[in-house]
Amino acid sequence: MGSTDKIIRIVIAVIIGILYFTGIVSGILGIVLVVLAAVFLLTSFVSFCPLYLPFGIKTCSIKEKK
Repeated sequence: MGSTDKIIRIVIAVIIGILYFTGIVSGILGIVLVVLAAVFLLTSFVSFCPLYLPFGIKTCSIKEKK
């Protein structure tokens, strides 16, 4: 996972957290979004997203060995 992807995930998680804890988003939708934010934070900290594997997505530039 690339650094840009990590930053975007963290920013989205922070925005969701702010919306939830200020009461703008609540109820079932709020809980679902908080869980999504937690997943975003977890995947950004471990630098791995399991959904990228089946789709073959790579956001990290890997230097080839010569």
